[in-house]
This record gives sequence, structure tokens and C-alpha cells, in this order.
Amino acid sequence: MAIADVAEYAHLTKDEVEQLGREFDAIRAEIEESRGAKDAAYINKVITTQRWMAAGARIGMIVSSPFPRARKPVLAASAVTLGLAKILENMEIGHNVMHGQWDWMNDPEIHSSTWEWDTGQPAEQWKHSHNYIHHQFTNVLGVDNDIGYGVLRMAREQKWTPVALGQPVYNALLAALFQWGVALHDLDLEAIRKGQKDPEEMKRQLKQIAKKGRNQILKDYVLYPALSGKEWKSTIKANATANLMRNIWSYLIIFCGHFPDGALHFTEEELEDETRAEWYLRQIFGTANIEGGPLFHVMSGNLSYQIEHHLFPDLPSNRYAEISPRVQALCEKYGIPYSSGPLHRQYGQVLRTVMKLSLPNKMTKDDRPPTGADITIEHRRKAEEERQIRRTELGGWSRSAS
Repeated sequence: MAIADVAEYAHLTKDEVEQLGREFDAIRAEIEESRGAKDAAYINKVITTQRWMAAGARIGMIVSSPFPRARKPVLAASAVTLGLAKILENMEIGHNVMHGQWDWMNDPEIHSSTWEWDTGQPAEQWKHSHNYIHHQFTNVLGVDNDIGYGVLRMAREQKWTPVALGQPVYNALLAALFQWGVALHDLDLEAIRKGQKDPEEMKRQLKQIAKKGRNQILKDYVLYPALSGKEWKSTIKANATANLMRNIWSYLIIFCGHFPDGALHFTEEELEDETRAEWYLRQIFGTANIEGGPLFHVMSGNLSYQIEHHLFPDLPSNRYAEISPRVQALCEKYGIPYSSGPLHRQYGQVLRTVMKLSLPNKMTKDDRPPTGADITIEHRRKAEEERQIRRTELGGWSRSAS
């Protein structure tokens, strides 16, 4: 069940929690002081590689049109390359740039305030729903809307309704259409349904989403297919394949970082007078890592190091591999679990949770460790004025004046 007091659950004294916080602060300070040319070269190389991959894929779709025999293999290779380029742009570049990981470079083209990524959700709305809400209130029931993305019941404390019976279907649709599910994420559909959403703010956000979605659709399903001439249908299919690749991969990485058995949930009581050290502790308990090689980590946006990312969301992603052994050592020192596993195991646990929570609690057994709180909540996302002041290291966000 959900944790109401993370320090008590971890069997740590107040002094031990604060000492742990100081040790994490020391890691942060050391990495901040050592950022330099090597890190800048890394992100510039990733961006250059991604853009060449995307350009090569687009060109391949166009120039293969006059050559019928080569058309299918070139188109297939182009679709896969474009899918990988979209994954790289969303995961290792866009997500991390918008967290402010590269703001220290003072490069206006690689800055959280200017980056607009290749996906359906406007960057402004992403930075609010992700940087501010999700990272500050990670896995807090009734506060963090990333718990099921407003579509899935992902905690036993969430009230069951017959609608949950369709979870296996909702889950598959969310994976396939993930960019569009994320595009609607900051709207707060529940608040709209209950009449609690400011109509003017809703119109502003819908206008943003419509403009961004229109541009995405025109680019992938009108402009580039038109450049392919009479083979436009094949280019549409290739672009759809690339988007499906990106959607499913993004869904897998994000869900495997937050919903395996080792990632726990919390009650709102945990937020009361929460110190910086307790926030660190909650990030460890609320996230899980995915094991893999260097290429896997890059293609996951280094979100395979989800624990390290939640502890230090604005530090350069290429440093998480360096930070990870130190975090594990501290977890061992203080007797804190460090949840990690291969992709197939982590997603197997996620899928099992999706299936089991489609049914009432009385019909299934809880696979997570007991945490002491026996509660049931109605899902509700707090209004802006009810939220705490955000932590500065989570990455900036602002509402557009337009």
C-alpha cells in the first residue's frame, strides 16, 4: 500500500535521512563543477547524428521512388532509420534539453527555454506536466497524474470502477498512440469533465495542441509524402511506422521506470513539510532502472537510469552512468532498495499490474511490499494554487502570455 512516511518506511532516523541528503548534494555539486567541453561535445554529437539520420531517412523515401526494385528495401530501411531518429530526438535530446540539462552551455539553440521537440505535445505544456508536476510530486497518489496518465488504474489505492475492465485495451492504445496521449496530458481531462478547468486556459492550451498537432501531421503525412510523387502512399506508411516505433519505445521506457514492483506510491501526507533529503529518498523509492548496454542507454534517453534521473533531473544525461555506482553504494550503505532489472522483466511486471488492476482488489493479490497505509483515493489532480513551490533543479516552465 502507499507510503505515508518515507523515512519511517526506510527505517532511517531523521539525522540519517538528512545525512543521506547531504551525500546526494555532494554528488550534485561535484558533477556541476566538472561539466565542460566533453559534455558539450557529447550533446552536439548526438544532435548532429540524429539530424543526419532523419535527413537520410527522408531523402531515402524520396529518391527511391523512380527505382521500383529498390523501393521496398530502401523504404523499409528509411522507416526504421526515421523511427530511430525520432526516438533519439525525443528521448536523449528533447526530454533532457527541456529539463535544463544543457542550459549551463548558454547555447540558445540547445536551451530549455527555446527547444521545441518532434512530438505532439507543445514544449511549454510538457515542461509543466513533467518538470513541475511529475518530478516534484513523483508517484504521489491524487497529485502526480503520470500514475496511469489519467487512463490506467496503476495503484491498488485508486478506486476501482467497471471502466477499468478495459485496461488491457486502453494500455495497448496508449502505447501505440503515446505521443497523442502525452499531447493531452497537461489539459487535465478530469478537471474539464468536472467543470473545474478555467475555460480561457483550456482554450489556450487546446489552441496550442491543435497547432502543434497540425504541424506534426502536415510534416509526416502531407509534405514529405507529396515530395515522393506517385509513391506518396508508401511514404505515409513509412512515416506511420516510424511514429509507431517511437511511440511504443517511449511508452516502454517510461512505464518501466515507474511501474515495476520496486517503484512504490505515496500519500499526500508524505508531502507535508518534506525536506530536500526526504524528496531524494522518495525519488529512490518511486522509480526503477532498466539494465542494458551503452547504446540501449542512449536510445532510452538515459532514462534507463531513472533513479539517477529523478535524483538529478537537470544534470547531463551522459553522466548518469558515472553517478549510478555511487547511488547504489549509498543505497547499500543506508539499507535502501535500489530497483533495477532487464527490460523484459520490468515490463513483465508492468503488464501484470495493468492486467491485475483491471479487476477489483478483492479478486487479486498485491505483489508489492506492504507499506503500512490502507487507503482508497478518488483520482484528483490538484489545482495550481494548491501545489507547493517547485524545486529549482527540476527544470523551468512558464505559461505563455499568448
